[in-house]
Amino acid sequence: MSNRVGIVRDKRFFDHRISSPSPECPERLRHLYLSLDNPAQDQGLVRLPPREASSEQVASIHSPFYLDQLRHHSLEKNPFSYDRDTYLMEESLYTAHLAAGGCLSLADALLADEIDNGFALIRPPGHHAEPGRGMGFCILNNAAITAAYLQKQYGLSRILLFDFDIHHGNGSQEAFYTSDQVLVFSIHQHNLFPFQGDSGELGKEQGQGYTINVPVFPQFGDQEYTNICGRLLGALVEQYLPQFILVSAGFDGHADDSISDTLLTTSWFATISHMLKSYASSCCDGRLLYILEGGYNPKALEESVLTCLAALADEKVRPLGIPQAERADRLLAQHPARNFWSW
Repeated sequence: MSNRVGIVRDKRFFDHRISSPSPECPERLRHLYLSLDNPAQDQGLVRLPPREASSEQVASIHSPFYLDQLRHHSLEKNPFSYDRDTYLMEESLYTAHLAAGGCLSLADALLADEIDNGFALIRPPGHHAEPGRGMGFCILNNAAITAAYLQKQYGLSRILLFDFDIHHGNGSQEAFYTSDQVLVFSIHQHNLFPFQGDSGELGKEQGQGYTINVPVFPQFGDQEYTNICGRLLGALVEQYLPQFILVSAGFDGHADDSISDTLLTTSWFATISHMLKSYASSCCDGRLLYILEGGYNPKALEESVLTCLAALADEKVRPLGIPQAERADRLLAQHPARNFWSW
């Protein structure tokens, strides 16, 4: 018997699109969706319909001024009238609300014990969307909206938001930079868009120490990532004791994705999934929810997501060793977050 893995997928996520080429397009998900129609891939999957996030739920993160801007620019003839990367069409706002609401549907199912863990296979992505600004293909911050929903709807006060997209999750960081109720941990490539996420950005006020950034060097791969994530995640789970683990799951760090220079293989995404599943089992009754962010090589994205789903469906919790990685050791030895957490 396998774990019950809840997934949200819907062809309406394809409605946000433009005719000109863009890395963030429906083709990212088409082949993945087709693969999920294969009965061999359906083991343990519980398909849940998305719902639209309400205006109140979206406003828990995003400012009224920004939401007014979105409504205005979505009706402009030029889809890039708001931002040179983040296109907006008339269908975009509905699609973005549906993506955010799909994450909330999975969160509800997890807390109702209808599923064991979940993966929101949605677009557009969200982790670059700041409270007052969209950017980097992101319109609404799906992960941040979900964290705020867990706080308000279920009274959770210790949420771990782990972001392994190759780009820094600047929007998620800003949303919770002064809070100790959401611990934001981002591992991302150094000096890549949005050119934020320095290790010295640690949060402020009540949130000081509750933002952790690990910018890695190009050419880091499975061994370095497993070392960093294993040591830090294990330490944070043990000390913070999160009640829920949210994952901004971006697959653009894959070696075959031309948008980055890191060398992660498809199998690493299974490794991190087993690791996260083990940590969630130890601290929060397995409450683990993946939310799709980047990944712009459709084949690598498909294979990586499928390997994550297989790991999430595996009923066994597999303790994984942490490999030696000298470059990763040096990076963590001088990290300023050691003033707040031990590892």
